[in-house]
Amino acid sequence: MRLHTVAELPQEGFSTVRVPLMGQALCAGFPSAADDFLEGALELPRWLVPNPPATFLWRIAGDSMRDAGIFDGDLACVDPSLKPAHGSVVVAAVDGEMSIKRMVVEGNTARLAFDNADLPVYALQELAEVDVWGVVRFTVRWHVARTRQGR
Repeated sequence: MRLHTVAELPQEGFSTVRVPLMGQALCAGFPSAADDFLEGALELPRWLVPNPPATFLWRIAGDSMRDAGIFDGDLACVDPSLKPAHGSVVVAAVDGEMSIKRMVVEGNTARLAFDNADLPVYALQELAEVDVWGVVRFTVRWHVARTRQGR
């Protein structure tokens, strides 16, 4: 994959890819159930999405990742082909419930954590079944006020 600097980005000629948008918000807090359906898709520049077949978008609900710069209403671009490592923000199913957390690796032990200093430590049960779905590649945030209808 070739990385571009802003100065190198051509004014035209970039292709786009359609990235599926999951139909239910991803819990940025305590886990909540996820639906197995898509809400639609967004077209993004191909250079933002190196692995389109595996990539999906998920809307964030909650503020447990605010210290990572991820806020309620943001869209997280998740790439399951990336290998999670210490410090990665990941989408994980914890006992079948979807959420977004920071992966913390200490020695041979990996755990999931909130990224909000105002919240208590995320207590993951010792026998919990955890399945990391992917790594958050980037987020999309609107910087203008939006109404409930999204306008």
